[in-house]
Amino acid sequence: MEKESLFQRIRNLPLVSAKLLEGLFAGNYRSVFRGPGLEFDEVREYSEGDDVRNIDWNVSSRMGSPYAKTFREERELVLSLVFDVSASLDQGVGDISKRDMAMILGAIFAFAAVHNNDRVGGVFFSDRIEKWVPPSKGRKHVASLIEDMENLKPRGAGSELGLALKTVYESLKSRGICVVFSDFRTATGWNEMTLLARKHDVIAVRISDPGDNVLPLKGSLVLQDPERGHSLLAGGVSPAFRSAYGDFWDTQDVVFRRECRRRRIQVLSVDTSDDPVAKVLAFFKTRRRVS
Repeated sequence: MEKESLFQRIRNLPLVSAKLLEGLFAGNYRSVFRGPGLEFDEVREYSEGDDVRNIDWNVSSRMGSPYAKTFREERELVLSLVFDVSASLDQGVGDISKRDMAMILGAIFAFAAVHNNDRVGGVFFSDRIEKWVPPSKGRKHVASLIEDMENLKPRGAGSELGLALKTVYESLKSRGICVVFSDFRTATGWNEMTLLARKHDVIAVRISDPGDNVLPLKGSLVLQDPERGHSLLAGGVSPAFRSAYGDFWDTQDVVFRRECRRRRIQVLSVDTSDDPVAKVLAFFKTRRRVS
């Protein structure tokens, strides 16, 4: 997908997202996540047909008869979009960087939520919190958030995923949805991911590029870590080195997916050559079947 086509998609996103919701979710947007959240309402006398698991034994013992807790559906969800803006997201062999793809995917999620009158917030991180946007409603708010995605100039180059997830965990006071957009080329953040996933619905949007795991077929190459600046001399035509390089990143992918499964975090994998709308549609169809 060419870059001009990407930004045309962004300009059309309010229409695209509304059509996506109406055609796929059919008013059942929230069931695509973990179902409606419940919050405590009151305690009342137990009556036949009540779930015995909701009996409040402390109140029942004081009153001398059984009392049950009642719950009500939460009226809104909070969608937290977590954007990795570290230097590795600016890399790529095509016209679109991984950061460009994160931007349009984030816009799709944001318009989907605002279409359902939910609040949307954002966290932009590198090796520090670059910007935090408190959750709010409305198309103007989403348009401002998209502008932040496009225009933010990060001060840091590294990637501290754990810090970003801790920020979201501390800011979300009630059940919410957290979508993380990153290439996840970091070994940090799993402890914070565990805590977040215990309380909230977490989706890991892993963005890749065709050049991520394959070396250019050239002679001597200097591989440089865009976040730390470390360099490594490599043999681009060496079959052994090329195989070891590919095997390393394949192993990292296996580890990443395994760790996400352990935490019941679903993964949406998107390449910079993919159609982002098509990938989101396919992902939500899958979530709807298994929810």
